[in-house]
Amino acid sequence: MITLTLPFRPKARPAKGGVVRRVVMGGKLSDLKRLPRYVATGVLGATLIWAPLLGYLKTAPLSYRSTTSLIMPGSGASASMNVNGIGQATSYANSAFASNAVSPTETYKRLLGADRIVDAAAASLNIERAELGQPRVRLVDQTSLIHFETTGRTPQDAQARGDAILAAFFTELDALRADEVDTRQDSGLQAISDYRASVADTRTRIEALKNATGLLSVDQYDVLLDRHLALDEEILKQRAHLKDRAAATAALEAQLGLDAAIAAATLKLFANSAYVALLDETARTEVALTEASARYGNRHPKVQAAQAARDQAVSAAVSLAQSITGLGPEALNDFDLAPDGARANLLAELVRMQVEVSGATEQLAALEAQKSDGQEALNRFAPAAAKMQDLERDFSVAEALFASAIARAQSSKSDVYASYPLVQVLENPSLPAKPSSPNRKLAIMAGVAATLMLLMSLAMGWIRIALISRLMNKPGRPS
Repeated sequence: MITLTLPFRPKARPAKGGVVRRVVMGGKLSDLKRLPRYVATGVLGATLIWAPLLGYLKTAPLSYRSTTSLIMPGSGASASMNVNGIGQATSYANSAFASNAVSPTETYKRLLGADRIVDAAAASLNIERAELGQPRVRLVDQTSLIHFETTGRTPQDAQARGDAILAAFFTELDALRADEVDTRQDSGLQAISDYRASVADTRTRIEALKNATGLLSVDQYDVLLDRHLALDEEILKQRAHLKDRAAATAALEAQLGLDAAIAAATLKLFANSAYVALLDETARTEVALTEASARYGNRHPKVQAAQAARDQAVSAAVSLAQSITGLGPEALNDFDLAPDGARANLLAELVRMQVEVSGATEQLAALEAQKSDGQEALNRFAPAAAKMQDLERDFSVAEALFASAIARAQSSKSDVYASYPLVQVLENPSLPAKPSSPNRKLAIMAGVAATLMLLMSLAMGWIRIALISRLMNKPGRPS
C-alpha cells in the first residue's frame, strides 16, 4: 500500500485590496458572519445615545417657566380743557400704531430686556443678575401683544421673577414719561417768560399813551365817533323840522296879514281889561259921533263934543297900548282889532308856532356847537386812537400767546403717552403647574428618533452591496 503524504498549506489570506473592497462594498445579504459586528456597533451606538440622555434627565435641575402678556391699546386719546377768561387747551395723543416709522412693540421689547430693567428686578429679589437671567420676549405678529417669559427653580420663584420684571418695567416707563414731561416743561418756561415780558411791556406802553393823551381806550373814541355821526343825523333832522315850522309860520302870517310879533302884542293887549274897557269906550264914542253927525252939521256943538270924546278915547287906548306892548304908533296900526273867536285861536297858533321856530333855532345852534366840539375832540384823539388800537391788538396777541403757552404747558402734563404709549397687563405672570425643563417627553422622543436613525444606518450598511451593484448596473450607465 502506497501512502502519499501531502505537504501542509496554510489558509490563504485575502489580499489587501479585497479587504478595502469588502469594507466599501460589504458582504452578501446571506453572510451572517457580519452580524456580530453589526450588533456590537448597534449596542455601542445605542449606549452613546441613551447614556448621556438618561444621565441628563436624572441629574438636570428642574426649571419652571412663567409667562406674562402685555397689550397696547390701538386707539388714541384726546383731552380738552376750557379756562375761563383765557381760552381752550386741547391735547391729543395719536394711536401708538399711527406711524409706520416707529414700532412701539419693538421699543417695549427692547426695554423689557434692557440692562437697567434686569438689574432693578434682580435687586428687588436680592439675587445676582446672572442668576435672574434675561427674560425671553416674544411679539405676536399682526397684534399689539407682547409676551415675555421668566424661569425659576420653583413655580413661585418663576412667578416672582415675572412680577419683578413687570414692576421694574412699569417703574422705568413712569420715569421716562416723567422725564419727558419735565423736559418739555423746562423748554417752555423760557417761552412763557418771554411772553410775560411782552405782555408787561405792551401794557406799560398803553398806560403811557393814556396818560399822555387822555384817551382811555379805543372804545371811547368809537363812542365819540358814533355820537358825532348821530349829531350829524340829528342836525339834519332839526334843520328839516326848523324849515317846516318856519314855512308854516310864514304861511299863517300871510293868511292873517300880520307877523307873529304883532299877533303876540295883540293877544297881550286884549288880555288887559283896561285896554278892553278903553276899546269899548272908543266904540261907544264912535257910535255917538256917528249919530250926532247924522243929525247935525260938522260944526254943531254936539258933533264937536262927540268927536272930542272919540279922539280922547282913541288917544287913551293908543297910549295904554304903547305902554303895554312897547311899540310905536306906527306898529299899532297893524293891530288886529277883532281877536275874538276863531281868529283869536289863529293868533294864538301863530304865536305858538313862532315860539317853536325860536326853540328849534336855538336847539339847532346847540347841536352845531356840540358837533364842532366833538369834531375837535375827534381830531385830537384820532392819532392816539390809531396807536392805541395797534397797542391793544399787540397786547391781545401777546396775552393770547402767553395764555396759550401756559395752557399748553399745563395740558402737556396730561399727555404722558405721547412718546411712550399706554401698555396694560393682559395676563399677569403665571404660576407654572409643571417644569419646563428638562422636558422628559421631548428627550425620550429624541432618543427614540436617534436610535431609529442608528438602526436605519446599520440596515443600509448591511444591504449596501446590493444597492451599489444596482446603481452600477443601472441601464444607460457606461460600463
